[in-house]
Amino acid sequence: MEKISIFVDVQNIYYTVKEKYNCHFNYRKFRDEVTHNRKLVKAIAYAIDKGDKNQLNFQNILRNIGFEIKLKPFIQRSDGSAKGDWDVGIALDIIEYAKKSDIIILASGDGDFESAVKKVMHENNVSVELYGVQGLTSSMLIDTVSLFVPIKGDLLLPIPEKW
Repeated sequence: MEKISIFVDVQNIYYTVKEKYNCHFNYRKFRDEVTHNRKLVKAIAYAIDKGDKNQLNFQNILRNIGFEIKLKPFIQRSDGSAKGDWDVGIALDIIEYAKKSDIIILASGDGDFESAVKKVMHENNVSVELYGVQGLTSSMLIDTVSLFVPIKGDLLLPIPEKW
């Protein structure tokens, strides 16, 4: 049975899915799809912590699905811009878990992961499957991975209307 590790760039997936489809990402369906007939080594979702109730509920849902949650604080700069980036942390974890996995599953559209993906594919002889939004995912990253799976269909959840 193939061993897999899953890494989700929560902010990237949230914003790209919302921009293209005005939907949410179906994490449960995603996890079920990628783990079918495979052994899960690790599943990590990387998010920014603003400490609000909706975020806490979302994080609990991810934990119940089987994700470890890694959080960084949301930093609001004095000029009004914000910082909250997990790229280095995700890349380091991909490199670490590539030694324990046959397949790396990355959910992100961020081209900054291209170097880490090339490294693990070459040095660890692992496959990398990328889940991202078509048209909002780096073409260089798509060209680098073993398989690109566009996020659409069952991987989308409508945003509930507010009462």
